[in-house]
Amino acid sequence: MASKSNSISDKVWSFFSSIKLAIAIFALIGLTSIVGTVIEQQASYETNIRVLYHLVGRGLAPSAYRVLDALGFMNMYRSWWFLSLLVLFAVNLLVCSIDRFPAIWRIMHAPIKPLGAEKMMKMPIKAEFRLHVAPAAVESTALAGMKSAGFKAARHEEGDGAVELYAQKHAWSRAGVYLTHLSILIILAGAVAGILFGFKAMLNLPEGYSTNVVFSRSADLSDQEENSIRASLMGALDSAGGDIARAAQAANEDPAAFKKSMEQAGLIPLDFQVSCQQFQVQYYGQTDMPKAYRSLLTVIDHGKPVVSKWVEVNHPLKYKGVMFYQSSYGLVDDLSNGIAVLSVKPPDGQQAETERLKIGQSFQIPGTQETVRLAEFNPALAFDDSGKPITYSQMMTNPAVRVEITDGKGPGVSKWIAQRYPETWRLPDGSTVGLQDFWGVQYTGLQVRKDPGVWIVYLGCITLALGLVVAFFMSHKKIWIRIEPEQKRKGTRLMIAATSNKNRPAFERAVEKLALELEKGGK
Repeated sequence: MASKSNSISDKVWSFFSSIKLAIAIFALIGLTSIVGTVIEQQASYETNIRVLYHLVGRGLAPSAYRVLDALGFMNMYRSWWFLSLLVLFAVNLLVCSIDRFPAIWRIMHAPIKPLGAEKMMKMPIKAEFRLHVAPAAVESTALAGMKSAGFKAARHEEGDGAVELYAQKHAWSRAGVYLTHLSILIILAGAVAGILFGFKAMLNLPEGYSTNVVFSRSADLSDQEENSIRASLMGALDSAGGDIARAAQAANEDPAAFKKSMEQAGLIPLDFQVSCQQFQVQYYGQTDMPKAYRSLLTVIDHGKPVVSKWVEVNHPLKYKGVMFYQSSYGLVDDLSNGIAVLSVKPPDGQQAETERLKIGQSFQIPGTQETVRLAEFNPALAFDDSGKPITYSQMMTNPAVRVEITDGKGPGVSKWIAQRYPETWRLPDGSTVGLQDFWGVQYTGLQVRKDPGVWIVYLGCITLALGLVVAFFMSHKKIWIRIEPEQKRKGTRLMIAATSNKNRPAFERAVEKLALELEKGGK
């Protein structure tokens, strides 16, 4: 009795080895990725609702947002169904490769054999002509020509004196397509590793502050709930010095539950602290257009600073696989804790000294009776038509401080000193008080990323490049040259046959060149 060939395992194997399945999965990944590209991932409600206004109209946008959010499109690349599509595609690709590889393996390892005159004339590339030289001379020339073309020829001699030379090269190039399949699997593995074990977050870190927590938007909470829970969790973390176990204990929670609450609120803990020591902005000339901005970040691990670096756009700080990219900047809400860094130079030309003051504090200029009091700070100083000082921007585009100068003998003088305009630094008595910085009122906006799969993806890309080179620029080539003595004409009958699995026209030109050389040598 014949055994069933259509068993359940056969059906499952047939399903996963189907090219139609591969096309369907690839199409689904492509279509969903279009949606994931249009919808900004892990963005705020306001950001994506504006996109949907333009796509479906103001009336349908809220409903469309709720549907897309319920389907996981707001954090699509971490959704279970997208990961399932990637895994299904990988399984399909692997099964397809395994199913078809044995036949290719047999072809690659099949030894080349002599064909004989009849079969040679049936090959796709062939040539035949007669030469007026002895067969031994033709054979010598043919061997030299095959060697120069990269073929290591084997020799077969028949009883009638006929000799057949044959060779093949690049049989392994048939595996090029499987190298590309392997590269895709490696890239998918790297992508999944990045999705499961990496993160993409942001951090607005004020000057002088340090933290071991970064922020990613949670899709499970409303903005109001998220802000409330974040404030509570951050308060517990601050009181515990960033130690999660102590923060959980202070909140009367189990550490695992505390971490789960952090995850819900989009808080991602780091196993080290990062501190912003200083932030600087440079402008184009006297304009308010920023030319460059950078942050001096210090990593603190186990209570000790381990690395410091000025972070600029395209020049991130990397530590333990976490990358800190310079992204944005701005002013903190409370400017009262800012510290003015002043350079003070007496009128007699002595060396300048540095003073660090908060609003309301004062100092005496060395060698004089004048006292300078820091009265006011303005991050973007301008004057209206009446000469009244105003703030024209919420960025520190023209930082300035107002100082009150007294000598104890008469009424004091009030003066604005602008950081970007040194001509405002000179005081009436010839002293100069320059505003070098107003420290502690700016924050640096950082993008924070961790992707443990990035090197796996790089390896996959290198493998893909090699696979494409092999698949498109190399081919499995075979060639046969048959040399038959002609007794009557005292010459030689020469036959050439060849085949190539790819790029046959190029190989055909190479065979024609070899044939011309043999014909030329036989005249």
